[in-house]
Amino acid sequence: MQQFFGLYLLLILLIIFLIMLAQKLRMAYPIVLVLGGLALSLIPGMPSVKIHPEVVFIIFLPPLLFEAAWNTSWKELWRWRRVISSFAFLIVIVTAFIVAIVSSYLLPGFTMALGFLLGGIISPPDAVSASAILKNVKAPRALQSIVEGESLLNDASSLIVFRFALIAVDSGRFVFHEAALSFVVVIVLGILCGLAIGVLYYVVHRWLPTTAKMDVVLTLTAPYVMYLVAEYFHVSGVLSVVAGGLYLSFRSDVILSHRSRLEGSNVWSTLGFVFNGIVFMLIGLQLPGIVSDLGAVSISDAIGYGLLISLILIVTRILCTLGSSAFTIFISRYINTADKNPGWRMPLAFGWAGMRGVVSLAAALSIPILMDNGQPFPQRNLILFITFVVIMVTLVVQGLTLPALLRWLHLEEPGKTLPPEEQEAFIRRQLGENSMDLLEGQFGDLLVANKSLQRLKGKIKTEFEQDGISDKAAQDAYQEVFLHLLAEKRKVLQNINKDVDIDEELIRKHHRLLDLEEEELRIRFKKL
Repeated sequence: MQQFFGLYLLLILLIIFLIMLAQKLRMAYPIVLVLGGLALSLIPGMPSVKIHPEVVFIIFLPPLLFEAAWNTSWKELWRWRRVISSFAFLIVIVTAFIVAIVSSYLLPGFTMALGFLLGGIISPPDAVSASAILKNVKAPRALQSIVEGESLLNDASSLIVFRFALIAVDSGRFVFHEAALSFVVVIVLGILCGLAIGVLYYVVHRWLPTTAKMDVVLTLTAPYVMYLVAEYFHVSGVLSVVAGGLYLSFRSDVILSHRSRLEGSNVWSTLGFVFNGIVFMLIGLQLPGIVSDLGAVSISDAIGYGLLISLILIVTRILCTLGSSAFTIFISRYINTADKNPGWRMPLAFGWAGMRGVVSLAAALSIPILMDNGQPFPQRNLILFITFVVIMVTLVVQGLTLPALLRWLHLEEPGKTLPPEEQEAFIRRQLGENSMDLLEGQFGDLLVANKSLQRLKGKIKTEFEQDGISDKAAQDAYQEVFLHLLAEKRKVLQNINKDVDIDEELIRKHHRLLDLEEEELRIRFKKL
């Protein structure tokens, strides 16, 4: 036990080092982690590490989906609902069908059922991969919203395709109308399950006497409860977590106190950081075990099959995105759409941003070794190897080239969206004007005699003046002086703390206040 604990501790430290290396190289850290895990797995004497599917589906997937859903804009999700829903459901099925046809014709020993099984595994872009990659590239907000929204929902449809294909391979029969009805039922009931549990958590947060720490713990349990309850009733656990996460996020300003939101944000960002690092590292560490299980299939043939399927996936997705653009131009004559003329640039970037990840690998690993009749499951090892190759090609190749593609395409936000700087200035101006009107109108009498309120008015006015600074040199000077003052205040607190009569808890309180001031400054000027 101590040996394994030491190994996991070393793994986390290595993850932190690789993420620092990725930041130094200005690369998306999932790519560096996958390659680092791959290199680590090739070291002689390195213990074999294998992902257990239930570890991914129960331990890692629910919180990562919940965090992604919590940080997803419901407004953006609704704005792009048509393209997101079509790619999350319809295009997943189309992609699985094309993979089934190609693999049944070109891969020896593959039937249509096995092809659908492979297609269900590798057809959906991964939510974790997409979010992590796009955070490290300069992409339009619309592209990020569509990719993240699609990847949040498509796991559900792909796992349903996978489930029915698994039954078809095992039983030798597939009834289309039964599968189609079950597909709809699993999706709808999964969403309703997540919303119902979300409402229960809403009631607990809103009307029971919880503290900030209780609120954080409750949010940590929410994704697991949503997922496990949905899976118990054989509906989509993925959509349950996504629906419940979106609902609770939308109501967070009502059900959570400011302290709960601050502490929860810190806990969830740290948890997401660790979990993301572990799952991407684990992908790379799987190679030796996957290769050793190939059996009679040569490694060169398996790599060729994997590259072929990867090419089919990439081409199919790009054709689907370009086709959906043409369809949008046509249908916008009859209905309102978010973007009446998407062109080819944004769809091409959307098509190229379809990275696969750990959910696909976990689905492949969950294929049983033996069927119900006791026979070995056909082509299991080859399916697993092809899935690994697809993940490596889409994550590493597409992930590394996506920034260059975005620079070449010169993408702009669709519609008449204001630049982020103007949007932020507008929000701050509205907030400031509202506060000034309240102070001078509703609290005018108090303002005359209360010096503290006068200082508050001066602070609000100062914020207006800061927003009016357009000269970059002046902004930099303001930040430099402010940060220097904070640093000197911290030194003063350290000296005061040497006095044995001063309570150290008060010193820590003022340290936290200085930290909040610095964080506010850095957020205001986006100097993170």
